[in-house]
Amino acid sequence: MESIPEQAPPENLSEVPSSPPREPLLTLPAALTAYVLLLAVIHLRVLLPVDLVKWTVAIFGFIPMRYDTALPVAAFPGGEGAKFWTFVTYSLLHDNLSHIGFNVLWLLPFGSALARRFGAARFFVFMAVTAVAGALAHLVTHEHDLAAMIGASASVSGAMAACTRFAFVRGSFLSFNRGDADAAAKVPAQPFSQALRDRRVLAFLAVWFGGNIIFGMGSITIGMEGVNVAWQAHIGGFVAGLLLFSMFDPVPPAASDVAEHD
Repeated sequence: MESIPEQAPPENLSEVPSSPPREPLLTLPAALTAYVLLLAVIHLRVLLPVDLVKWTVAIFGFIPMRYDTALPVAAFPGGEGAKFWTFVTYSLLHDNLSHIGFNVLWLLPFGSALARRFGAARFFVFMAVTAVAGALAHLVTHEHDLAAMIGASASVSGAMAACTRFAFVRGSFLSFNRGDADAAAKVPAQPFSQALRDRRVLAFLAVWFGGNIIFGMGSITIGMEGVNVAWQAHIGGFVAGLLLFSMFDPVPPAASDVAEHD
């Protein structure tokens, strides 16, 4: 057996192998990739005949009038079951490419950070819970409305709200001093009371709420003509994401219980 001579240490420190490159911030985690692929596959329903496309909306979209006790259960496809599953399934349907594209665009930064932080199981449950919150807000503000609501915007809004709890902390993905994607997503979050005193968080909240109210009150449409922005559902999902974040967050708080921020 041959012996291998020892190698002298490199004279130039630049010769020392560098640490593995950090993961790019925009690399999508598996959970988010699966979620986007699910939305894309479901969106292929638009290739079905028009009657079947309308049927998918009727049975899986969120229709406030479905909960009108004066109407018989048989008035809408799906019966009693649809009163439960449509609180979530509406969020998986989209009207057209611009509708789904807009939601996915916002999910790339915020959904990616949240999926890395929560892990797959928590991420999927969180998206479902914020979808339910959006549907409840829509139901309260659109009682007896026959128009079906579809789209992942309430869940996307919830993801954006949850990210405000840690996105501006030093080292996170919206700070000026950040690490790799996983590290940026797992910095300790700000306590809720402290987040509401952070000027950057307050500015983000003001812009987000202001934009949604302006779009909603102005009846600006997305997708095809006549499809209004369900801004109340957006707000319902956003508020749920903001308030319920701590219930899902697996990252322990900082030792001082105060997250360092820029």
